[in-house]
Amino acid sequence: MGGLDDLYQQLILDHYRNRRGRGRIEGASASVHEHNPVCGDECYLDILVEDGRIAEIRADGDGCSISQAAASMLTEVAAGKDLDEALMLVEHFRLVMHGEAQPDEDLLGDAVALEGVAKYPVRVKCALLSWLALRECIADYRETVATGG
Repeated sequence: MGGLDDLYQQLILDHYRNRRGRGRIEGASASVHEHNPVCGDECYLDILVEDGRIAEIRADGDGCSISQAAASMLTEVAAGKDLDEALMLVEHFRLVMHGEAQPDEDLLGDAVALEGVAKYPVRVKCALLSWLALRECIADYRETVATGG
């Protein structure tokens, strides 16, 4: 299985070095800042919602290769999803990171490469940081819409 592990390592490094969806969205529908005090990873996540879909998603921040690659992968796979699909995606990734589900490549795209992180509990929080930020962004957005604010 060394070949697949090597391929996944290269994919993670590529997303870390060439981050997709990096930056901020001016006038975002929702924005969240997440910080992992244990390791110092930091993620700013912005979404722009149009017609119930994530029209644009951007992530910015600093941290280890796992946290930053995971954020890059998230921006690719979540863009264009409706909010419920995005929440299903986050939940599936969370289950994979906790070793409770096999990764669905059709759902996760490149993020399937992070499957091995589940073997290192101390790194799971790194991989989940931006994904849980998306869950919070969606909840914040829905609350804002519900309260008319």
